[in-house]
Amino acid sequence: MTPISSLTHAISINPATGEQIGHYPFESPSTLDAALSRAAAGFRVWRSKPVDQRSQLLITLAQVLRDNAATMANMITQEMGKPITQARGEIEKCAQLCQWYAEHGPAMLSAEPTMVEGGKARIEYRPLGPILAVMPWNFPIWQVLRGAVPALIAGNTYVLKHAPNVMGCAWLLRDAFKHAEFPEGVFEVINVTPDGVSTAIADPRIAAVTLTGSVRAGIAIGAQAGAALKKCVLELGGSDPFIVLNDADLDEAVKAAVIGRYQNTGQVCAAAKRLIVEQSIAQAFTHKFVEATRQLIVGDPLAPDTYIGPMARFDLRDELDRQVRNTLEEGATLLMGGKKAEGPGNFYEPTVFADVTDQMTSFKQELFGPVASIITARDAAHALELANNSEFGLASTIYTGNAQLAEQMAGELETGGVFINGYCATDPRVTFGGVKKSGFGRELSHFGVREFCNAQTVWVDRR
Repeated sequence: MTPISSLTHAISINPATGEQIGHYPFESPSTLDAALSRAAAGFRVWRSKPVDQRSQLLITLAQVLRDNAATMANMITQEMGKPITQARGEIEKCAQLCQWYAEHGPAMLSAEPTMVEGGKARIEYRPLGPILAVMPWNFPIWQVLRGAVPALIAGNTYVLKHAPNVMGCAWLLRDAFKHAEFPEGVFEVINVTPDGVSTAIADPRIAAVTLTGSVRAGIAIGAQAGAALKKCVLELGGSDPFIVLNDADLDEAVKAAVIGRYQNTGQVCAAAKRLIVEQSIAQAFTHKFVEATRQLIVGDPLAPDTYIGPMARFDLRDELDRQVRNTLEEGATLLMGGKKAEGPGNFYEPTVFADVTDQMTSFKQELFGPVASIITARDAAHALELANNSEFGLASTIYTGNAQLAEQMAGELETGGVFINGYCATDPRVTFGGVKKSGFGRELSHFGVREFCNAQTVWVDRR
């Protein structure tokens, strides 16, 4: 197994073949210092630009992304194994994100007049400064831009520390901003070790920090940001419940559950990981789910019909296999899959467990790969209890024909998002984020724009 980094380089491995496709030297202290200086200088320029000029550059960026979609999608597939059709969709989604914020972002930053006695007051949204973003590999373009674009429209600059196995994607993003003619320093890429991240967090030129990653990484980054008295947004893991009640449209629920669990080879923080099905329909749901999963095409991620490709990293496949074996030893029933695929590459067989209980590994832990766990609930109340019995709280899904019950359950689910008769999705029109060990803070919508703003009160002639 080839490591994803050494003492001096980040290393990119093609998970479909195991071949090394890139190595990227880590920043020296002087090059890191230069990047932070550019971000700080760029902030002074960028914040002074009228918001409509920032918006116009986002429209240009959207076109650059579309013009280079084939190259960027191919890099995603080579570096982390995402099936090429899904990779192309990721680029188009990013272009739409840029256009949406270009159109709607300025209104989110408008001053808000407030009625007060003895004068006039308003709330202004001012940018904070350079934002350090520590980003993951599973959506190497979308994950970066869904945080960067709202922060940029607000007038902040962005310093990206990407995952070491997708540095090729990071450089393509840097080039996209350059081709869109953003001012120097507005979007910087740094390639640093964890010590370099700590140095950047402590540096006074960094105003705030955002991380998408594991709970362990969130604890470390959150502690360092707190020690530096800097705001942070943490979007961490999830073990999202997908509830199916006995009055649901079963075919639609199965279709959504398969997509929700296996898209991006199951490597999604907000994937439908725990399928909680009411007892009276559990057998029928399980049969249909397994049959639908068997129809998914597993293989070469560059083939347009492939739905499940290789897992992104070999060490993560080993961890997933350990979790699967533990769940089997704990008494779950294996309906399909359950082991590493034979042959070259980092493939894992699509796996389905039945008879999973709340004491098993696949219930209690996040399984970041193509593994689904089916849990039987006695009734809707028990389904809700099982859903909330988790240290995570990112997103949840309810399939039912009873709209009133769905709304009631939504109010009791301990998650940042609830999707009724539809699987989890991210969209700039609605906010995204979690509670409990899934993190805090919000991305997207107006919340994403204002997360890294100083909500400044301006009170005139108070007497």
